[in-house]
Amino acid sequence: MPHAPSAGIDELLAASRGLLGVVARSLAPALEHVTVPQFRLVVLVTTLGPTRSGDLAERLAVGPSTLTRIVDRLVEDGWVERLPSTESRREVLVGATVRGRELVGDVMERRRVEIVGLLDAVPESERASVVAGAAALRRAMHEPLPEEISAFGG
Repeated sequence: MPHAPSAGIDELLAASRGLLGVVARSLAPALEHVTVPQFRLVVLVTTLGPTRSGDLAERLAVGPSTLTRIVDRLVEDGWVERLPSTESRREVLVGATVRGRELVGDVMERRRVEIVGLLDAVPESERASVVAGAAALRRAMHEPLPEEISAFGG
């Protein structure tokens, strides 16, 4: 029999709703130009660098034909480009254009500014605990930092 939610669970649920609001507000201007799945792809190739289509389809949990349609649209609109692989003539890589990297950078900057404001609102005596808790959750979710992700899909 599942146990009743603790106060800690309720706090985390409330915090997750608040952070979802931060994400939604930071993403809203970008969604005037791209869909959420398209934005996720641009984020991946911005973070990872040029990436094989098969790897992108796996990371996005979509089939090859769906990925092709997403990439076609993003190429058409100038957010990503197809690049030849230096390892195999059969492989095509997808990379972010300058425009795509700027789109991701703008969203992340809006998010960063809002999160800085949130942390500033936390009493200074509690900030280290908040950051440590966020780091522990990130590790538990196996969410790597951008600098921990390699171009090889790590």
